[in-house]
Amino acid sequence: MLIRIVKLTFKPENIASFKQIFEESKPIILQFNGCTLLESYQDINNPNIFFTYSHWATESDLNNYRVSDFFKNVWGDTKKLFSEKPEAWSVERVQKISS
Repeated sequence: MLIRIVKLTFKPENIASFKQIFEESKPIILQFNGCTLLESYQDINNPNIFFTYSHWATESDLNNYRVSDFFKNVWGDTKKLFSEKPEAWSVERVQKISS
């Protein structure tokens, strides 16, 4: 499993637009082959910063999503809202500890 974490920093006036884009897009993203989880987080100290967190069965599944027309359209709309360049990481879980 591949975990994708993306840090997005928005202009304050664009936060509501991002939330709407994410809300409308998430059911479609979850239908892509290999996507098993999709979440978003907002920084509690800097509300302009968001993280998206997704699980993909394989890197190939993520890459297929990233070259899709859907992604190109959503990303095109989203990147207009940024105040800083986004950052992204693809990681694998090393350990999970739950209480």
